[in-house]
Amino acid sequence: MILPTNQLKLLYRLIFTLLVLLFYGALVKAQDTAEPKKYMWWNEPYRFPKKNPKAKFLPLIRVAGNKFVSAKNDTIIFRGLSIADPDKIDHQGHWNKVLFEKVKDMGALLVRIPVHPVAWRERTPEKYLILLDSAVSWCTDLGLYIDIDWHSIGNLEMELFQNPMYNTSLKETNEFWRAIANHFANNNTPAFYEIFNEPTTYRGQLGNISWTDWKKINEDIIHLIRSFDSEKIPLVAGFDWAYDLTPLREEPINAPGIGYVTHPYPFKRSQPWEPKWEEDFAFAASNYPIIATEIGFGVQKGQPADGADNYGTRITQYLESKGIGWLAWVFDPEWGPAMLQSWDTYSLTPCGEFFKKAMHAPTIK
Repeated sequence: MILPTNQLKLLYRLIFTLLVLLFYGALVKAQDTAEPKKYMWWNEPYRFPKKNPKAKFLPLIRVAGNKFVSAKNDTIIFRGLSIADPDKIDHQGHWNKVLFEKVKDMGALLVRIPVHPVAWRERTPEKYLILLDSAVSWCTDLGLYIDIDWHSIGNLEMELFQNPMYNTSLKETNEFWRAIANHFANNNTPAFYEIFNEPTTYRGQLGNISWTDWKKINEDIIHLIRSFDSEKIPLVAGFDWAYDLTPLREEPINAPGIGYVTHPYPFKRSQPWEPKWEEDFAFAASNYPIIATEIGFGVQKGQPADGADNYGTRITQYLESKGIGWLAWVFDPEWGPAMLQSWDTYSLTPCGEFFKKAMHAPTIK
């Protein structure tokens, strides 16, 4: 039987369609059963950091004697604040340029960015660097300098830490600074590398470490950083949660062009504060540049945040009288002492209002 032409065409189309389906079915099956592409580590290219065209937009900050100075050799006493961890802020939907515009409105010249080890690991270094790249870009546009802070608390030598979020190791700490220094080399916006947030042994509950050993750890990290980036200013914290700098009388860090950190919260010593501040850290300001990378205080309901006798007024005026800059902790509505009441309006707490006023006040001569 001979089929009509139109029926033959239809039959041919059906046969062709069936063959196509069979072909693609066999192809999919072959792909499903094929071995996955093998990872060949020896073929992985080295990824050089991308050049940032705005890397030199802000003037370079450097150390001269016991001061931080500008490219014109003008002394800079930094005022600023610390934000929360970028990973936290990003997860909460507020990692954007608006955040840094609000920081700029506060009167800050320097913003501290605390990187928690747990966040660095969980997000992965490659993806975390994307967050930091955004911060550097926004801050460059706004004229803000950055202090990148490895935000751990505890004993790095014995690897005992105050809380799981701070858990790290000496190896990871070295790898963090190698990645950061390599990535931001020759970029002037990140002006400071704060090597370790708050060293403490917490009355022996986090083991023990001598200043000599802590000195060696910092010197090794500084040497590592400078093999990639010789322009940044490493910041070294003292013991007692980055408060006590008395070991500098006998054993300063053997590295030029660095600064030291203190965190003189009101609860560190009983009043009168000023003589104890002088004894514990401010004495060193005659020889070394120092910056208080955390100060802050809570305010009870109905109590004023300012006033001549209040901690906020006394610490900011005392620090500046010694040529020491300061950064308020923390520009966030959840971490404390909080400077923000909420993310919705960026409304300030009394503590936040105080520091905004202090940052806009004339510099003490």
